[in-house]
Amino acid sequence: MQARQDDRSLGELFSDLTREMSNLVRQEVELAKTEMTGKASKAGKNAAMLIVGGAMLYAAFLALVATCIIALAYALPWWLAALIMTVIVAIIGGVLAWISAQKLKTMQLAPTETVDTIKEDATWMKQQAT
Repeated sequence: MQARQDDRSLGELFSDLTREMSNLVRQEVELAKTEMTGKASKAGKNAAMLIVGGAMLYAAFLALVATCIIALAYALPWWLAALIMTVIVAIIGGVLAWISAQKLKTMQLAPTETVDTIKEDATWMKQQAT
């Protein structure tokens, strides 16, 4: 098989390479924007659901705490019943906050597809330069 003869001058080849690299960079930026927008949207929806769910649970929990304080107050002084419930609520809140923080730490927000394609593009550019 015979190699293809390219009649373009060196200047035209560099011009084409520059144009192609410029297009490639624009496409990579667009890919990064798209990927980050999708991830941010997903994280935002999950955060909103967490806030609403947390507010509803908070209201229900306050009612439950009040009920428990009243129930304990039949056997203990009011202040002791309120103190016991405060300690229980603080422990539960601390555990839930710790679990949520651990889950948030494991979220992958980096644009992994973009990083992979940029690596491929760098390899392609090195091959074009040789």
